[in-house]
Amino acid sequence: MPSVDAYAAELLEGLNEPQREAVTHEGGPLLVIAGAGSGKTRVLTHRVAWLVRTGQVGLGEILAVTFTNKAAAELRHRVGDLLGRSTRGLWVSTFHSSCARILRVEAERLGYSRQFTIYDSDDAKRLLKRVLDSQGADTKRFTPGSVHNRISDHKNRLRSVEQAAEQAAGFYDRTVVDAYRGYQQALVANNAMDFDDLMGRTVDLFERFPEVRERYRNAFKHVLVDEYQDTNPAQYRFLQLLCMDDPMHLDPDDEFGPLAGEEPGHRNLMVVGDDAQSIYGFRSADIRNILDFEDDFPDAKVVRLEQNYRSTQHILDAANGLIEHNANQRKKHLWTDLGAGDPVRVRALPDDHAESRWVVAEIERLAGEGAPLGEMAVLYRTNALSRAIETALTGAELGYQVIGGVRFFDRAEVKDVLAYLAWLLNPANTVAFARIVNRPKRGIGDTTVGRLLAHASTLGVTPLQVLDDPAAAGLKTAAIRSVGAFAEQVHELREAVLAGSTIADLVEAILRVTGYRAELEASNDPQDEGRLENLEQLHAYADEFDHEDASAEPDDERASLRPLDRFLQQTALLSDADQKGDHPDGTVTLMTLHNAKGLEFDSVFLIGCEDGVFPHSRAIDAGELEEERRLAYVGLTRARRHLSLTWARRRGLYGPPQSQVPSRFLRELPVEALDESSPEALSGGVQAVPRPRYDAGRIGRVGGGGGGSTSGRTLAELGLRRGSELGSAGRAAAGGAGDEAPDVVVGQRVRHGKFGEGDVVTVDDNVIVVDFDEHGERRLIAGFARLEPV
Repeated sequence: MPSVDAYAAELLEGLNEPQREAVTHEGGPLLVIAGAGSGKTRVLTHRVAWLVRTGQVGLGEILAVTFTNKAAAELRHRVGDLLGRSTRGLWVSTFHSSCARILRVEAERLGYSRQFTIYDSDDAKRLLKRVLDSQGADTKRFTPGSVHNRISDHKNRLRSVEQAAEQAAGFYDRTVVDAYRGYQQALVANNAMDFDDLMGRTVDLFERFPEVRERYRNAFKHVLVDEYQDTNPAQYRFLQLLCMDDPMHLDPDDEFGPLAGEEPGHRNLMVVGDDAQSIYGFRSADIRNILDFEDDFPDAKVVRLEQNYRSTQHILDAANGLIEHNANQRKKHLWTDLGAGDPVRVRALPDDHAESRWVVAEIERLAGEGAPLGEMAVLYRTNALSRAIETALTGAELGYQVIGGVRFFDRAEVKDVLAYLAWLLNPANTVAFARIVNRPKRGIGDTTVGRLLAHASTLGVTPLQVLDDPAAAGLKTAAIRSVGAFAEQVHELREAVLAGSTIADLVEAILRVTGYRAELEASNDPQDEGRLENLEQLHAYADEFDHEDASAEPDDERASLRPLDRFLQQTALLSDADQKGDHPDGTVTLMTLHNAKGLEFDSVFLIGCEDGVFPHSRAIDAGELEEERRLAYVGLTRARRHLSLTWARRRGLYGPPQSQVPSRFLRELPVEALDESSPEALSGGVQAVPRPRYDAGRIGRVGGGGGGSTSGRTLAELGLRRGSELGSAGRAAAGGAGDEAPDVVVGQRVRHGKFGEGDVVTVDDNVIVVDFDEHGERRLIAGFARLEPV
């Protein structure tokens, strides 16, 4: 133990025993498994201050690595407070910032000048588009965004162009490799690096120049890493080269071997993380880095931080019970001395409107009891789920903010389709015309648009009237062709408007005729998948409007405005809602589960808990359930006092409303952590929803929900038992149920009373998926499926 003076001893006051053990670690590799809310930042900052206070190192001999600039600034500030002096000399920054700082000194060794340019994401995509164009690639199929994501993955996994080419398995992969080669050559020619190069080039530097590696290894006597579960292979290799004396393979097939002439490393690597919160696999994060830490450092000390300072025990019990179902994990059990608190609530609602109304009613109830809106959050798996809750909050005149995203009606793809509708209704709307004339991209540039608008202004006509004779506007041959193709699309859409098509049909026509949907479907960019989901949600919203508008009582407004006028007016009001005025009690926070990581709120509502929604259908198909479960764990552990999880029996997320089944994650929750009404959410009952003081949209039928004492460990087990306990009323509420789960196997031909005949696709826990001949795939609760063999 180093010399400890009174000032150093003060650093240990208030720490629990595992925290103290991590802070005072005498040296060598240290893995701190920090459960949610267990004070990991406190441990990191006290560890840095301890190393300095006890005289083991100077500030300039510590490298502390974080994942965000905000986290780096907080760590530096808190270390300064603990030491009571400036932290000048301390290297605390993100991985990319640390590497950029090293490369500014060493870049000439790699053929760059020290004044190399760092391209951000937009710069990189613009350069990549030029490369794709020069190679004759179809940028509608190979969008710069999706190709850049694939190249980024290659770089984060330290795959050279040659290695990527060896793994290319088809035309798409080969096209990506060609783009990767041309893109990298263009970067070097421009004396530029993108963000991924900052990591990869630094690794390259350390591998090729042992004297440089040794210099930085000697400079940093201790290396500390936050959020270690989120590191990718390139970041792992960077740390390995800085700290290890005998670098190991990343995996048995990679190109890395022991480095010749390796000098002994100090091995003073402290990593802090939580495998249960590893949710960035799509960004190349590799959970094996934290799961296999002792394989690389057999002498590593492991400290577990399991005392939670954020949440009540019922919330932690729910989270503990859920994550236990992951096979690949480091076992831990979160506990707290904050008390049991309120039980977690699981609620089933008839549809997504009722779900939103129930959530808003609960928010109003909590606010009426004095809870600030700023301490409430609504979380969801995908951004498209925010539309219904945004509408309900707006109707209730409750302020809200969308974190890490844009309000639904302000999202670019949604505004594009609304602009199409606005221009088809009013061809004199030049703002709408300018927005949509090249959306999706069809080769009509700003110069062409300017000439079309100028020509229309000169003639005193609308832009629509000049489309049939684009040559008169002085356009070149290529532009005339592009405008002519657009004119054909417009005429088809105008016919639909004049024929009195429903709003939903118009939205569908726009997505189909213009190729907007096809372009997004052809993309491999995850962001484009989200955009497609938003457009499907807009289509569902339009369909709801059509039904409500058709059944509404006649009034003066309906007599003076066409349905399309009313629809555009309604969406404009929703888009403008809550943009003005102050909210002294704060605003409700809306965000995806990925964006919620690292945050906490008194009250959390996790909506959309249905199989196919969460876990996402893409993750189910790809066999990525464990990461989805970790994402659910993150959501649960954001709550301090109140936690509610909801699912809708019918949801129109990707088109017309369809029947849903509850998420398998709900069935994995321990019953002891839940309130009395929760079991009904999986066994036929639905939660009654008070009619609010606003109109949040079409209201579905609401059945009654009952409560009662429960026993058993999980809702899955309870649901299987209660299938035979429900009376006829309960079975009716479930849509008709048999007394026992049907005995079916994958591939069996079955018949359902509503959906007809089909083939059993999967039988998983308490859910049966059947591909029906006329209705496609449907997920059915086993105890209520009423399937008969054919």
